[in-house]
Amino acid sequence: MDMLSNLALGFGEAFAFQNLLYCFFGVFLGTFIGVLPGIGPLATISMLLPLTFHVPPTAALVMLAGIYYGAQYGGSTASILLNLPGTPAAAVICLDGYPMSKQGRAGVALFMTTIASFVGSTIGILILTAFSPTLAGVALAFGPADYFSMMLLGLVAAAALAQGSPAKGIAMVLVGLALGMVGTDVQTGQQRYTFGIPHIADGFNLVAVAMGLFGVSEVVTSIMRMRGVSKQKQEAITLRSMMPKRDDVKQSWRAMLRGSGVGSFFGTLPGAGTTIAAFIAYAVEKRVAKKPERFGHGAIEGISAPESASNASAQTAFIPTLTLGIPGDAVMALMLGAMIIQGIQPGPNLVNEHPSLFWGLVASFWIGNVMLLVLNIPMIGLWVRMLRIPYAILYPAILLFICIGVFSVNNSAFDVLLVMIFGVVGYVMTLLKFEPAPLILGFILGPLMEEHLRRALLLSRGDPAIFLDRPISASFLAVTMALLAWSTFSMVRQTRAQRRLAQA
Repeated sequence: MDMLSNLALGFGEAFAFQNLLYCFFGVFLGTFIGVLPGIGPLATISMLLPLTFHVPPTAALVMLAGIYYGAQYGGSTASILLNLPGTPAAAVICLDGYPMSKQGRAGVALFMTTIASFVGSTIGILILTAFSPTLAGVALAFGPADYFSMMLLGLVAAAALAQGSPAKGIAMVLVGLALGMVGTDVQTGQQRYTFGIPHIADGFNLVAVAMGLFGVSEVVTSIMRMRGVSKQKQEAITLRSMMPKRDDVKQSWRAMLRGSGVGSFFGTLPGAGTTIAAFIAYAVEKRVAKKPERFGHGAIEGISAPESASNASAQTAFIPTLTLGIPGDAVMALMLGAMIIQGIQPGPNLVNEHPSLFWGLVASFWIGNVMLLVLNIPMIGLWVRMLRIPYAILYPAILLFICIGVFSVNNSAFDVLLVMIFGVVGYVMTLLKFEPAPLILGFILGPLMEEHLRRALLLSRGDPAIFLDRPISASFLAVTMALLAWSTFSMVRQTRAQRRLAQA
């Protein structure tokens, strides 16, 4: 009965006109952004963070969440039609989606990805609804030492599981932690690492950092990527061309369930994210297939499984973010930052202290996914036409909105300068194969980690053994050390393999 009463409270909050409006705006904009190659939900949420300061917390989070999972729906459209993934998680859709498009089955592929998205999201929301309160109740027993160790595990996992070199991921986490220390010490009131610049006495503006690293750098990178890409003329997608055959449905439904299970599991892990979930779901599907040689040539399971996995992962990623205050990826880190800016502290007390916000957000996931189902199937033709927007018009407009948005936060031209600086830094990092996502995780979690570290040492009178004496903290530290050992072993093995290739 508690679950039913909680959901009743949530739907009552989610069906408020303002929250419905922001939910629709979020999922519509998320689908639009997901369709367009190169922008992604991370840059979009960074750009729209200033807008959330002027609306109630529930409406703000409903909109940002809608952008996130809405982009998962739209990300596969450009993958299927142009072989250009709208989001990183949609890259695996290119493997079988684009061959289906060349076979004249683009409509079927688009329809099945929409259904797979809905199935994956539904299963993910069910898991979120069932297990979030339980996890929050368990987390109430956590002390400062446990929270510090858990956040340390989250940062190391994000670095170790990042694409590319784990060493680069750890380096980015350390840079993020260093940036998070800039500003005024909360306990002593002393300014740290400000170098006499009064504009950063309160630390770097989260909006400026996020917009620069993800907004500006992503736009510049996309311009370079699209320069050599010629747009293809798209055939009209009719409702009749979208109807799947019986064999398509038969081959897809098991793949959707398996993909949803994979995505739900990886969504709850810090640092895993939707991209890893989608690729692992594809690998699982290829492994269990009777004819694995079909994959890469238009296999319907090759789009159904990763699509359901990425959407299930997008929903279950909210479990550690809301109940533990530990973001699983960079998008969840921005969601956590938005809550903190609104004066809401994510964690195990969120369910009890802000039940209308928590359950209203969960209920909005159900409403938003129904909206996406209604939006995507009849409006696929519109999303296809969106791909014809000239990039010469689209990207300068995005840069303009970024500058206006960051200036509107504090009416500070210095923040606009920060956006440009971090934009250049983000682009250089992209060229050098450094991922900015671990940096933003370290930047947001750094002050929280410092607070829990100091509190734990105060309680133990300076004895660091408290982190090993508490079983929960010791368990987290053990997993952290195992991840570091695995990352070191992977780097050594990769270096040896590269040397053997060079000698050959």
